[in-house]
Amino acid sequence: MSETTTEISVEALRRGDRAEFARMVEAYSGPIHRLALKMLAHPQDAEDVLQNTFLKALQHIRGFEGRSSLSTWLYRIAANEALMLIRRQRPETPLADLGPDADDNEDFAPANLSDWCCLPEQELLTSESRARLDQAIRRLPEKLRIVFLLRDIEGLSIAETGQTLDLSETAVKTRLLRARLRLRDDLGAYYGERLGERKK
Repeated sequence: MSETTTEISVEALRRGDRAEFARMVEAYSGPIHRLALKMLAHPQDAEDVLQNTFLKALQHIRGFEGRSSLSTWLYRIAANEALMLIRRQRPETPLADLGPDADDNEDFAPANLSDWCCLPEQELLTSESRARLDQAIRRLPEKLRIVFLLRDIEGLSIAETGQTLDLSETAVKTRLLRARLRLRDDLGAYYGERLGERKK
């Protein structure tokens, strides 16, 4: 989400300009809702996160110092709202598993490294393939899923992802690598079968 394309005026937002706030909601509702839906997998939960994100943005816009972009700030609010909802729904999940201090040194050895790089692009973009990818993303641990979604799905930079989640760039890179390896492992068998069918 580029600030230059949306041209939302933070100063106007701080002044309480309702038209500018409406423009911000219009510009960022889609990406934030998409992130929340992929984090939570329930439309109503995603709607709640979307509403709460803009409500909190409205309440705290005067305290926004501009050290990050407006979009990164909104993503941070949305990510926090989604993680808080996960904690409420699954109180047995330790907070450390979701936060910046989560263990990023955990060993993970992918079991299935089938090479599906040679599948044609249209094969990777079928509705079935997208559904499989969405399922695999939902199976990622939350701390890996949110990094993967922000960096690889929403297109934030490593630095922006770190700012959003209060993580070092090293931690972002570590979690992103682990997320990609898990997804590759999860999807390897599926794409291996597809590749095998094409070779028959």
